[in-house]
Amino acid sequence: MEYFAGKYDVIVIGAGHAGCEAALAAARLGCETLLLTLNLDTIAHMPCNPSLGGPAKGHLVREIDALGGQMGVVADETSLQVKMLNTGKGPAVHALRIQSDKQAYQNRMRDVLLEQDRLTVIQGLVEHLVVDNSGLTGIVTRTGARFESENIVLTSGTYLRGKIIIGDSMYEGGPNGQIPAMNLSASLKEFGIELGRFKTGTPPRIHRQSVDYSKFRIQPGDDIPWRFSFLATESQFWHKDTSKQVACWLGYTANQTHEIIRENLYRAPLYSGKIEGIGPRYCPSIEDKVVRFASREAHQIFLEPEGWQSDELYVAGLSTSMPEDVQVKILKSIPGLEHVRMLRQGYAIEYDYVLPHQLSLGLEVRQLPGLFTAGQINGTSGYEEAAAQGLMAGINAARRVLGKDPFVLRRSDGYLGVLIDDLVTKGVKEPYRLLTSRAEYRLVLRQDNADLRLTEKGHAVGLVNEERWKRFQAKKEDFQHILGLWKSTVFSPLREDLQQVMVEAKSTPTRGGISAQDLIRRPEITIVHLVRLLPELGNFDLEVLEEAEIETKYAGYIEKQWIEIEKFSKLESRSLNNNLDYEKIRGLSTEGRQRLMEVKPLNVGQASRITGVSPADISVLLVYLEQQRRGWK
Repeated sequence: MEYFAGKYDVIVIGAGHAGCEAALAAARLGCETLLLTLNLDTIAHMPCNPSLGGPAKGHLVREIDALGGQMGVVADETSLQVKMLNTGKGPAVHALRIQSDKQAYQNRMRDVLLEQDRLTVIQGLVEHLVVDNSGLTGIVTRTGARFESENIVLTSGTYLRGKIIIGDSMYEGGPNGQIPAMNLSASLKEFGIELGRFKTGTPPRIHRQSVDYSKFRIQPGDDIPWRFSFLATESQFWHKDTSKQVACWLGYTANQTHEIIRENLYRAPLYSGKIEGIGPRYCPSIEDKVVRFASREAHQIFLEPEGWQSDELYVAGLSTSMPEDVQVKILKSIPGLEHVRMLRQGYAIEYDYVLPHQLSLGLEVRQLPGLFTAGQINGTSGYEEAAAQGLMAGINAARRVLGKDPFVLRRSDGYLGVLIDDLVTKGVKEPYRLLTSRAEYRLVLRQDNADLRLTEKGHAVGLVNEERWKRFQAKKEDFQHILGLWKSTVFSPLREDLQQVMVEAKSTPTRGGISAQDLIRRPEITIVHLVRLLPELGNFDLEVLEEAEIETKYAGYIEKQWIEIEKFSKLESRSLNNNLDYEKIRGLSTEGRQRLMEVKPLNVGQASRITGVSPADISVLLVYLEQQRRGWK
């Protein structure tokens, strides 16, 4: 029997990484917000790897932070280890990765949610949406509680009709033995929302005391206490003493491992036809890797700690849905794991997702105004992609309450803009993972300058608090001061310290004076050299100095990207009416017309990126718009 349980400005369904960001954003923007979760003890749960960041994903976490989100702060506060990846490559692909204490991360995020003003957190399973003639009006839980709202953010992760698969064993379930949401999919379909089916998986967990570490290579953290947040955060475990970080370990599979897998392929759900959903291309199972890369003699695995005092190790690179007994054999065939104790088995999970071409760039479902979706329900994989979407969906649900236009980021604004534009404009055929290669303007969209790109936007939206704004203003002032100092400072070629730096760096000596700006542009000259010549630079934060160095060294390339962005912006400025009847535009290809009608792009720039829309179709559109502008028929 249903009963009225309350009315809210915004309701968020699901308290994973997307739901946490969505709920916090809506509440911080002044909306009375309800967050419904299946289990209060699994808020912000990490059902897969115990880490955040990496290429493109680390960029996302910094962008979330720059806009006023929470993920970066909590990741810093609960980190076990920090490591900057790709430092041997260009700055566009440098990416921070943080190993987190899973339980500490959950506890800290739950505390933030429970302490947030205007936010109510309740445990409950949502059964269906409520829609009447006026539109979306609320939801009903399994216990009959009816919560009313015209703005709902659905962040159900992998729980929609979730099915766990381990060998021949298949049963309804969510990650780590949680209950699934079995009826909500039917409710979505009832309102004309098209769903698909995906699959993901996770590796087994093992006991840390059953490992022979002499057969693994230690992977320590960096000596620099990197952080995601632009605020003054630090780890609750090692604080700023990097020597106390927890190590990871690198190992390899063996020929025996591969033989065991090949002998048992007939029992593998992936190859026996038991798995229907499409899995992620960039995170294949170990059985898939052995089949696809048959000539490889070994595959990397990493042992990652799940917590500061936890006995569990996550075996990265060994995702599998093989039968439990086969999983044990696979583990014991790996050098160093001969006497391993498996604590949790790996598994595959199938789940429903919403085909994202049905969404607006503000993540609102076009068929059902007021319903927003974010996270894995939109066909993505990864905690970071989920949190980024959750932040945007929460912002836009709140803006709908406040009667404001949607907040949309362009591809040239950030990886967040690339992510959402790819989902909505191109759709997905497999779980989507963000990559640096997906961003056309990645030299401009670096992880180090996320705050300079986005904090002003976050402040305009209302999410950036006073503390963050003051820090940003101070950093921006320091950044401009450093650039000005380099431009105005000219070193005499007779300076002994300059000559010494030139010799050490193997840099060509200068005959005349040289500015600090021109000096730092030399590839062999680093910020360390410049600090020796200009000691006052030592008063500035290392991150600001490195950012100034990158902007100066790569100025020519960055300028070229800004020219490209300007051209791109002209197409983005050519708006397309949401009610535009593409059937009446003569000259469009059949496929182009169909895809334009499906996606309903906001502008010509977005239309040009839709799969199936050709350059000829864009030319037809531009001619049509010009005719409309001039009043021709």
